[in-house]
Parts: sequence; structure tokens; C-alpha cells
Amino acid sequence: MRSNLMKQGLEKYPHRSLFRAMGLTDREIDQPIIGVANSFNEFIPGHIHLDKITQAAKAGVRLAGGTPLEFGVIGVCDGLAMHHQGMKYSLPSRELIADSIEIMATAHPVDGLVLVANCDKIVPGMLMAALRLNIPAILISGGPMLAGRFQGKEVDLITVFEGVGAVKAGKLREEDLKALAECACPGCGSCAGMFTANSMNCLSEAVGLALPGNGTIPAVAAARFRLAKEAGMKIMDMVTKQILPRQIATLAAFQNAMAVDMALGCSTNTVLHVPAIAREAGIDLSLDLFNEISTKTPHICSMSPGGLHHLEDLDAAGGVPGVMKTLWAAGLVDGSPLTVTGATVADNLAPVQVQDENVIRPLANAYHPQGGIAILRGNLAPDGGVVKQSAVAPEMLVNEGTARVFDGEEEATQAILGGLIEPGEIVVIRYEGPRGGPGMREMLTPTSAIAGMGLDKEVALLTDGRFSGGTRGAAIGHISPEAAEGGPMALVQEGDRIKIDIPAKTLTLLVDAAELAQRRASWQPPEPKIKHGYAARYSRIVSSGSKGAVCE
Repeated sequence: MRSNLMKQGLEKYPHRSLFRAMGLTDREIDQPIIGVANSFNEFIPGHIHLDKITQAAKAGVRLAGGTPLEFGVIGVCDGLAMHHQGMKYSLPSRELIADSIEIMATAHPVDGLVLVANCDKIVPGMLMAALRLNIPAILISGGPMLAGRFQGKEVDLITVFEGVGAVKAGKLREEDLKALAECACPGCGSCAGMFTANSMNCLSEAVGLALPGNGTIPAVAAARFRLAKEAGMKIMDMVTKQILPRQIATLAAFQNAMAVDMALGCSTNTVLHVPAIAREAGIDLSLDLFNEISTKTPHICSMSPGGLHHLEDLDAAGGVPGVMKTLWAAGLVDGSPLTVTGATVADNLAPVQVQDENVIRPLANAYHPQGGIAILRGNLAPDGGVVKQSAVAPEMLVNEGTARVFDGEEEATQAILGGLIEPGEIVVIRYEGPRGGPGMREMLTPTSAIAGMGLDKEVALLTDGRFSGGTRGAAIGHISPEAAEGGPMALVQEGDRIKIDIPAKTLTLLVDAAELAQRRASWQPPEPKIKHGYAARYSRIVSSGSKGAVCE
């Protein structure tokens, strides 16, 4: 056992003394020791119940003859961090999470890891650590929030964000927005739509590092706590058989996850996180591979924010296994990869049946013939930009407009809410990339303002920052190289014409090369926005969004 490094042999009696100081018996010390990474905190609705999920997972470890030892992990609530300085620290927290788990599991050589997570950066950070360490590990999430109900309709957090724009446009009374805010988020769990948290929880299941059901069983369901116990028991089986994360998360497994990503219409943030996770396994996932898989994988689930369904609906319809079974039958998912169940994808899917074809559509009745995400390239995005094409109105798939240029999110949001953006214009928000932001802030406030004001079928938004999984409309993010590195975004001027062609996968600044060269000659890099502390260090070592915004 790996834990013998700190408990076995004559020279380890002092170590055993320290274990006994915490109340552990010799039997508990001699059993396999399982590290339980608990990201519970009282800031995140998706994490407020993880103390109970963690206790269930620890009970499972004990049931299977192991000794669980818990440690804490930080987490940022993207909703609370949105539209202020705090969002600069959200994506960078992913690296701290991965690093801290690496430190804890190496300083205290555990035999396996149970990773208790739920929200946006915490899930990918934990999976990055699992693949970096390559010791038996399983992820168990806290599950999605139930949808709220308002005036007879299902609602969620994004409904509230968009309500701000609706109030500004005179389409909603502020007292109605107040009432909506009181019922849109009815309890614990990751926000109810196919936003980033639920996207990553579903993909952790699809790649094989979490048990079936992990992505969709509601946070409040007893089944969620049973799943946590099963995860605790399963890690003991993985330790015995030495089933390792890199045996599970192969290239074929990541391609399966990307196919599920496209079928579900997941968050554009998956294009940052999935390559970053794969990189820890020594696997290079290019942006072109996302387009390749998207082109052949139909979009068969229409989830909020692009559709009306929520995670509880997907769970009742068959969950991620139902989606994978549909894709597997058509040869779009590989059945051979191993999973944390100890069985292959094919073995896991054999008994699965789709329960509701209104939620998980057959391929012949797909919402779109291509997947939910597209990668665009062109002279404005030589290294790529990302759009959730499944959430773009048909009339905005091909669009040419006049640039309105803003050097930060706040300035752009003020203009949008102030009624200063006209139909047919393209909002350009730059110097918000991984280095320039720093931290690559999510732009949910401006995109929700556009949607709430009814402009999502008339106004596009481009940024070297990124978007919440709750964003809908012609919103293209991750534009690389970013403006702070001298990318073409830095050269756009007010009044320039820009052409977006999502079906052709192109993003073009309609300015001739000679003019762009002249602008480049006079461009000067901006002063760093944050000069001290973690964000300043992060900005110096983070890579491009096209490479997953990993620290190098």
C-alpha cells in the first residue's frame, strides 16, 4: 500500500503516534487510507450540502474496509463572483485546487482519493489532480439544483440574470424581478441548467472517472447520497485492483466525453477544462478535434439556457447513460474504455434504456445535425474562438455588423444597459483574457443583459474572455491570441466591420492587412491590471485560452 510510506516499519512509530493522537486505532491505521477531498463551503449553493455528501462517501469507504481521512479544498461561486473583481480569481482557482490536492496526497501518501466537488472550477481542478497523481481516484459531485417555478414556468439563475436586462428594457417590473429572484434557486445544488458545473459533472461521468448518475441525480435526492456511499465503496475496489485514472481517461475516453458534450450542448468552458484535464494525462486535445467531433455528433438534448429542459428532466429521461447509449448505438461513442465501475463503457451501457425521447431525442430527430459547440477561426481569431452554436438564434448564425469596442466588461455592460447598443452592432470586449484580465472573466452579465433586453437576435458579442455556461446568443469567447498578447482583438477599432459565419466556422475582421499592420506598429501592451498577489503571478505563467489556460 502507498500509505505504508507513512505507517509501516520501525522508523514509522512516530508517524503512528500522530495518527493515534487523532483517535485512530491500529486497525484503522493498518487499513488502506483514503484521502477525501471535501470542497464544502458556505459561499456556494452547490457546495452547502457537501459536508453531508462527504459523510456518505466516508461511510462507503468504511463499509468496504478502508479508513477515510478528510481534508478541505477551496471553491469559488461564479454567480457571486460575477461582474466584479472576484471573477478574475475564478478560473485561476482551478490551478490552486489541483495543486493543493497534489500537495495533500503526496505529503500524506494515501492509497486512494474520493473527490467531493460540484461547481465550475472545482470539478476540473480535482480531475486534473487525479490524473497528475495517477493513484486510484473517483469523483462524486453534489448534484444539480432543482429548477424553480415562477408564474407557471420553470426558471433558474439565468432567468434572474436576464431579468435585469428585461427590467432595463421595460419588459419586466422590478417587483417581479424581486419575486423571481426569491424562487429561481429553490435549494442546494449546482445551478439547474446545462451550465458549466453540470456540464463538467456530466463529462466526468462520460470520461469514466465518476459513477453513472453523477451528472444528473438531483442534489436533494436520496439517490445522490446512496451514490456517494457507492463511490466510497468503489474506491476500495479500485485500490485493490489498482485501477488508475490514466487507465480510464484515455484518448478514446476523452473523445467519448467530447461527443457527449456536443450531444448535450454543454458550456463553452468545457473547451478550456477538458483539454486541461487531458493534458495532465499526457494527451493533447486540439481545438480542431472539438470541431471534428461536433461535425458528426448531433445535438439531441436541449437544456437551459438554450432550451426548456433542466437537469432533473435529463435524469428522469435516462441521464448521461441514456445519451451515451443513443450515441453508442450509432457508433459515435467507443465502448471499450474502462470506467471507475471496473467495467467498460459498453458493459455499463448494455442494460440502459432511454426513458423519455422528448428529452433525449433519437438521432433522426435531433435538434441540430451538429454538436452544441463550434470553434471559429479567421484573421480575428487565428488560434480560435468558441461559441455555443446550439444556443444561437438561426438568424444570427451568419452575421455582419459594426464593432463597438470596450476595454473591459464593466464599460460594455454600462453601455448595453444604458441603451447605447443598437441592433446590428457587435460588442467587442477585450483585455479580459487569461493574462490580460487577468483570469479570463465570465461575461454572463453583459450577455444576459443583451438577452434580457431582447437583443440576442440582433447583437453579437465577442471577447477574449469567456462565458458562463448560462450564456445564450451569438456570444463568441476565448478569442486567441488575446488582446494583451497583441492578438488581432487589440487592433479592432470602433466602427470596423466584422463578419461572423458559424456554419463556415469563420470569424473575420473586415479590415485590410496593410491597415492592420499599421495599427500593430503603433500598439503598446497595456499595464497589468493587478500587480501583486496570486492573480499577478498567474498572469505571468498562464497559457492562452486556446491551450486550456493552463499554467506553464
